[in-house]
Formats: sequence, C-alpha cells, structure tokens
Amino acid sequence: MIYTVTFNPSLDYIVRLDSFTAGEINRVNYEQVLGGGKGINVSIVLGNLGHESTALGFTAGFTGEEIKRQLDGFGVKHDFVQLPEGFTRINVKVKAEKETEINGQGPDISEAKREELFAKLDKLTEGDTLVLAGSIPKTLPDDIYEKIMARLEGRGIRIIVDAEKKLLLNVLKYHPFLIKPNNHELGDMFGVKLTTDEEIITYAKKLQEKGAQNVLISMAGDGAILLTADGQHYKSPAPKGKLINSVGAGDSMVAGFITGYTESQGDFETAFHMGVVTGSASAFSENLATRPEVEALLKTII
Repeated sequence: MIYTVTFNPSLDYIVRLDSFTAGEINRVNYEQVLGGGKGINVSIVLGNLGHESTALGFTAGFTGEEIKRQLDGFGVKHDFVQLPEGFTRINVKVKAEKETEINGQGPDISEAKREELFAKLDKLTEGDTLVLAGSIPKTLPDDIYEKIMARLEGRGIRIIVDAEKKLLLNVLKYHPFLIKPNNHELGDMFGVKLTTDEEIITYAKKLQEKGAQNVLISMAGDGAILLTADGQHYKSPAPKGKLINSVGAGDSMVAGFITGYTESQGDFETAFHMGVVTGSASAFSENLATRPEVEALLKTII
C-alpha cells in the first residue's frame, strides 16, 4: 500500500489576470479552486496513473471538507485527522506578468491530534511506501519528519521524502528510500551554486554519504538526474512542451517514479523515466498529469 502525508494541506485559489497592479481592483479572467499540498498532489496523480493510495494528514473546517470532497471525486482514499477548530489554510496563487503566492497559516495541531496521526502510521507494514512531503505548520515540532522515521525504522517501509533543506538533511540518518531535491535546493544545502551535471552528481553523492539511498534531482526544463543506491546514475532531458502550470510538477515526478518502480517491479531506469515525463505532463497542463498525457510524453524521451 502507498500512503502520503501532508501536514499542512491547502485549498488553492488559482487566478489568472492579464496584468496585476498592487493597490488597485484587479479582474481575473480565469479562476479555479483545487485541494492541494504536496502529499495530496502525489495521491491524486497516483490515482490518475492507476495506483491506489491513502492520503493522510490533518484537515479542519469547511476548507478541509472541500479537500476531502475533491479527493472523493478523484477516487482517492483519505484518512485525515480531523481538527476540532480552525480551518485548513487557503493559498492564493496569482498568475499575471509574474506569479505571486499568498499562503495561509493553517490550524493549530495539538499533541493529542499528532498522536492520532502516529497511530495511523503505526499500522503500516513491510513493503508499504510512505511519502512525506511539504512544509511543517508552526504548531508541529520541527523534527516531526525525524520522529516518524525513527518510529518506523527497521520495519521494511520504503519512505520517500520531498521537503525543504533542513527537514531533508535531518532525516538522512534514517536512510530514506528516495529523496527529491531540485538542483537549486541541492546547492543551497552545501552553500554552492551548481552549474554542471558533474557538480550535481558530486553533491548528490554527498547526500548518499549522509544516508540517502536514492537521490532524484529535478532540474525543471533541463530534465533530471537519478543516483541509485547501487552506484548507477541516469540523466534525462525534459520532454518538449509549453509550461502552463508548474504547481504540482515536482509532486507529479514523485508519483510517476513510484508508478514506474511499482509497475517494473523495481527497475530504477523505468521509474526514473516515468517520473520525468509525469512531472512534465503536469507542467504542460492546467491540471495534474493523466495517464494518456504521460504515455504520450514517454514516447518522446525513450
């Protein structure tokens, strides 16, 4: 079974405008409301690709109910911890000459509710896959990723982590199955600017030395690089296409990788290529990637 955890989900209000002027009334020409958060995006794309998962995390209020309603519409299972007060945050994404985001705070999460999530995670068994993705709300401890991985250590669960610098570096000692920094995040971790594939591979190996098993580095329009635990590395250019919406592209890459790995019974090259094209398929669409879109792109890179 595949599980995803989104600690700070959101209801994203996405608007497009011909132009945006601060301090004035601005009229939108396109709007959409989508349940979001990195783990939730992974679950939606997995479902689009034909694989069942269960979305875990915390929801609250009317916005939390809307996220669950949308997941039901996608056919995605969910087992969120329901918070008694507040509401799941609303993120506003303004797309005009430039992209501007205004992200909400999210509700308070008590220690008792945190323990409810841990109880759900305790049910995972050997061979399960767990995706930990995204930011940590201010009412959770900074080491929540570490606490979960320590709790599940030694149980044969494949854990994939897609998180920001400090969160990612701190979990490497628990040997995550896969981590997915982008090339800029990788450079930031070591205080360097990476400009060549060789430099990216060198510093990705340093993450393996710190404990990561497999390292997938996304490079936006330049494609991606994968370093595997057995010393192999793969590189692929990004498929050709028009960038429409970058939101969820990285999450889609993770979902594609899991799909390829599962369907090929553990072939990393297949998983890698499936990840690359799934991320691109989402970037080239208003919505998250679908199976036909992914398969069409896959033919262009292999």
